Amino acid sequence: MAGRIALTFDDGPDPVWTPRVLDALAEAGARATFFVVAPLAARRPGLLRRAAAEGHEVALHCNRHERHDRMDAGEIVADAEEGLRTLGALGHEVRGWRVPWGVVTRDTEDVAAGLGLRLVGWTADSEDWRGEDADRMLGRLAPGIEDGAVVLMHDGVGPGSLRDGCGLTVDLVAPLVSLAASRGLTPVPVGRMPAPLPARNPGKVAGV
Repeated sequence: MAGRIALTFDDGPDPVWTPRVLDALAEAGARATFFVVAPLAARRPGLLRRAAAEGHEVALHCNRHERHDRMDAGEIVADAEEGLRTLGALGHEVRGWRVPWGVVTRDTEDVAAGLGLRLVGWTADSEDWRGEDADRMLGRLAPGIEDGAVVLMHDGVGPGSLRDGCGLTVDLVAPLVSLAASRGLTPVPVGRMPAPLPARNPGKVAGV
């Protein structure tokens, strides 16, 4: 059986960059997961409809892009519930949740369990927020492109980004999918990845 990897995108949807990422995925014949910021999704519901129609997964990033180690349990659950309500009203049944910066606390885990959400971290980080070219990002990712890998990218310019657009991430999609294929790996949405998946960014765990 062929191996599987998950290509994931955070901080969208963005009216400029998300369509270009979707175009690149379509050209490469790959499926991905978009961890979305709920208020941005509410402004651009058509982008999520397109993503879902093309076989991609819509998942929750946040309502407010805040680190969970700076929020109490009540704030975390309120943020997640508001995000889920927004996405539900747009017609998306959400199962996956990647929290901002991958900072997972015990409260995060409790809220996820209570809401029936699967926490998703990553195993390979493009660090595309730095604004480096696609070749450099591919070189950084290459050692981690293996069966079960979860690759972090961004289709929106989030807090802390050193770039003003996501064009280089768009450029990364085709060579990344080609590299995966050369290793017998098929990009699939997170929901089709076998358990267990990483629940956090290993360098950003709080309260554990």
